[in-house]
Amino acid sequence: MTTTDTTDTAAGADGAPGATTSRKDWTSDQEVRWCPGCGDYSILAAVQFLLPDLGVSRENTVFVSGIGCAARFPYYMSTYGMHSIHGRAPAIATGLAVSRPDLDIWVVSGDGDALSIGGNHLIHALRRNVDITILMFNNQIYGLTKGQYSPTSEHGKVTKSTPFGSIDTPFNPLSVAIGAEASFVARTHDMDRKHMMATLRRAHDHKGAAFVEILQNCNVFNDGAFEAITGKGSRESMLVPLAHGEPIRFGPDGSKGVVLDPDASLRVVDVADVGIDALLVHDEKRSDPSLAYMLSRLARGPFEPTPIGVFRAIERPHYAQLVDEQIAAVRERKGSGDLAALLRSGTTWTVG
Repeated sequence: MTTTDTTDTAAGADGAPGATTSRKDWTSDQEVRWCPGCGDYSILAAVQFLLPDLGVSRENTVFVSGIGCAARFPYYMSTYGMHSIHGRAPAIATGLAVSRPDLDIWVVSGDGDALSIGGNHLIHALRRNVDITILMFNNQIYGLTKGQYSPTSEHGKVTKSTPFGSIDTPFNPLSVAIGAEASFVARTHDMDRKHMMATLRRAHDHKGAAFVEILQNCNVFNDGAFEAITGKGSRESMLVPLAHGEPIRFGPDGSKGVVLDPDASLRVVDVADVGIDALLVHDEKRSDPSLAYMLSRLARGPFEPTPIGVFRAIERPHYAQLVDEQIAAVRERKGSGDLAALLRSGTTWTVG
């Protein structure tokens, strides 16, 4: 996939660099075809409302997707985009990021697309720290193919493909991302546009691989999967907001908190019982991923207090930067070389 040079584009509502745009400018003319009530609508709206605030241009923005309900996303954005093949969006986005590091590249995937056939591509994009923003819509089901269990479906899940209940241990997407050494890892959900936009802004601004899990309701095949933690009546007591440099507290009036026990495990406590000073202070910039990993495991599923926000945000060179540095070093050592002559030199090449 290639894009055009937009350096001479005039400023205006066309989305040129520095232009003032609105949600309408980022919305394509394609009819949105998700099931009525699908959580994907709220994610799409959050992205379309956010992009005008980022000061980026449509001509330098690319959305790459795989296969699944979430993968229709590029059709609905008035940007460059590619609806690629199953699970391969991170691989395609990697090639684009290395060849065109000036672009804003977003990958949109579902839990099946990202963690099943695409699992290998996802972890390598994360470990390489490719400068892309990966949004993984997690509804714990295969929606496009009509309700089979997915890599994030809970143990015992009864579906068309598991009539006696799933015997598979589900993936924890954030644990996978942190284990793959992703430099930015976050979680948000489709019932809170303000939190979504704030989280996606942080992910976009991060240089390197940014992974965001978005808890998303599939109201047809897995309705209410996250209701116990994202429902209006339960959010305050079940969602654990993470704020860098602050004690981890949640619940009515911050009455609940998280402590790190001597055995290096995390535990939810009543603040009144332990005191504020005993609470774990969140450190998203900690280079050692162990605490971020433990926070990703705090809840055994979407029925226990569940952290949301930024788990990890560290700085390290991104992949395109390292590739460019390596090429420059080789050129300096060996000279610029003649690629055209090399390609026409025959079937046997001597390297070194």
